[in-house]
Amino acid sequence: MHPMKMKDIVEKYVRAYNSFDIEGMIALLHEEIEFRNSSSGSVDVETKGIEKFREIAEKSKSLFSYRCQTIVGYSLEDDKVQVEIDYEGILATDLPNGMKAGERIQMKGKSIFEFRDEKIAVIEDYS
Repeated sequence: MHPMKMKDIVEKYVRAYNSFDIEGMIALLHEEIEFRNSSSGSVDVETKGIEKFREIAEKSKSLFSYRCQTIVGYSLEDDKVQVEIDYEGILATDLPNGMKAGERIQMKGKSIFEFRDEKIAVIEDYS
């Protein structure tokens, strides 16, 4: 796949994510999407398949009243795009870790997107 097309798909995915557009995100994914979210070096969430991804996306959507990923850098290689992300969100609900609704979260991270059949087949988020 052409690198600029991969970059365009990633940008569409991030726009859909930022606007809580689950169907817009799903439309860009391979049916066998693999998703992993890691923080502090350990995997927090791991799913396989578009329906499991949808469940996680719907659950995540309800946690935030606002969320914004800003892409601050790109790296393209073969069928992969790595993006450096600045993330900001405002919680919509209290979390088990003690964070409260209305609190602002800010962090830096990276996401790796792998492609198959012109769709996103793997997403790995690191923070």
